[in-house]
Amino acid sequence: MWNLLAQTTEGAEEGGSGLIEVVPGLMIWTLVCFAIAFFVLRKFAFGPIQKTIDERRNRIRQAVEEADNARNEARELVEQNRAILAQARSESAEILAEARKVADGQIERAKKEAEQERQRRLEDTKKQIEAETTRAIGQIRSEVADLTLEATARVVGKVLDTADQKRLVEEAVKGLDFSALEGSKT
Repeated sequence: MWNLLAQTTEGAEEGGSGLIEVVPGLMIWTLVCFAIAFFVLRKFAFGPIQKTIDERRNRIRQAVEEADNARNEARELVEQNRAILAQARSESAEILAEARKVADGQIERAKKEAEQERQRRLEDTKKQIEAETTRAIGQIRSEVADLTLEATARVVGKVLDTADQKRLVEEAVKGLDFSALEGSKT
């Protein structure tokens, strides 16, 4: 080997480059060293390195698969959340609609009850007015009859018997016009 180095150095001193010069012995030794290094590396280094690379590749593949699974699960959860949210919105809309219906029904019922109460009071008031009108007309008739008897007694100058009084009162009352009073009743 020292011989080879010496030859290389001598070729460099002579003005030529030793790297370009083909030396068959050096070439054989380089190939032998390369083959030994290759077999040693293949036996002791490439196997464990390849095994480490394969393990790392498997771990990366598993991590990617787990990430895909997690992403798919996240998508499913998002879809479930959207569905739940949509359902909650529709339920809230239904509840609001039902509440509006109930409120409208209560308002309508209160209006009907108020109208019925108003009608009842109006009818009661009309009945009271009619009763008061009838009573007032009866009272006026009785006063007219008394005044007529008194006026008759003064004009005639004598007191009449019951039959005459009754006949005169009926004639006087027939002559009076109570239609104006009765017309105000309706």
